[in-house]
Amino acid sequence: MASNTPAPEAPFDAFGGGAAPSAPDTEWNPTEDSLRDRARSGGRHRVVKQRSNFARSSTVLGVGVIAAVGAGGLATAQDKPPVAISLPDLNLPDAHDLPGVGTLLPAQEERETVSADRANPNPLTSATYTTEADERASRSGQVTRTSLTTAEAPGAADAGEALRARILQQAEQQQASADAAEKAAAEKAAAEKAAAEAQAKADAAEKAEAEAKAKAETEAKAKAEAEARAKAEAERLAKLAASYSMPLSSYSLTATYMQSGSMWSSGYHTGLDFAAPTGTPLKAVHGATVKSAGWSGSYGYRIVLELEDGTEIWYCHLSSMTVSAGQTVGTGETIGRVGATGNVSGAHLHLEVHPGGGDGVDPAAWLRSKGLTV
Repeated sequence: MASNTPAPEAPFDAFGGGAAPSAPDTEWNPTEDSLRDRARSGGRHRVVKQRSNFARSSTVLGVGVIAAVGAGGLATAQDKPPVAISLPDLNLPDAHDLPGVGTLLPAQEERETVSADRANPNPLTSATYTTEADERASRSGQVTRTSLTTAEAPGAADAGEALRARILQQAEQQQASADAAEKAAAEKAAAEKAAAEAQAKADAAEKAEAEAKAKAETEAKAKAEAEARAKAEAERLAKLAASYSMPLSSYSLTATYMQSGSMWSSGYHTGLDFAAPTGTPLKAVHGATVKSAGWSGSYGYRIVLELEDGTEIWYCHLSSMTVSAGQTVGTGETIGRVGATGNVSGAHLHLEVHPGGGDGVDPAAWLRSKGLTV
């Protein structure tokens, strides 16, 4: 089978690193005819002396493209727009068949993995962080944690920082709103409490004023009633005083009611003694009827006046009597004179009071009850 005569072979240095002696300054450029002859021959053409800058740069560029595809996960559509690469259809050998290069390139499974990775040009990862605002918000129950998604590629840092800044700004705004709401609520509660306290004080003052007013009115009413009673009593006593009279105009009290002593047979005094000179006129204390007038043993000469209510007034130890039994007398009328008859030690009027004709009572108290001054 005919074929193109190959050029003399020499050790191939794919990257010109000095693996073999340098080739002469000649180069072989494949043409359409030479390539067609090779295709007809069915053989595989190995370019040995392809040392041109174009060939070397094409090979290196192909390796760079494959490496770029393998690292495609690090590039993002946001940071680096895709670059269109065009190569002439030179029917170059597969890069994996190049000596010293195939071992550096990824296998078929790795290329499929790279292709799958390139299906998503923007691989993202979820990053969670907690800020000071989040900590404050967590304590106040407003915000618990901020979660955001950023790109893994280094070029996404600016976008992540912008998102982080927006979230922090939003958290600060929420915290500020919460603080303002809390402050407003506290101020409202304080105002309501102050208003309630002021109202309570006003109610207490009003209640105290009402109680004081009621107390003053009660006291004034009681005072007025007491004054009215005192006035009525004074009027009553004045009327009584006008209708009653003291038995003597001038006297000295020498013995009181129930006073004890050996001078009295009963061991105590049963009346009230008014000492006065013999012959001093004696007056009727009130209008009455003379029940009796005469001698009465130890009482000497005695006159008994009976009042309308049945009370008996006894005048004892008289020196003389000017009325007789059954006679009616008026208040202040002279009925006899002071003397020293009966069981006495000196001239005086012994006066006794017997309500209803029964046992005697204190004459001084009875006279006072009639408005008289003893």
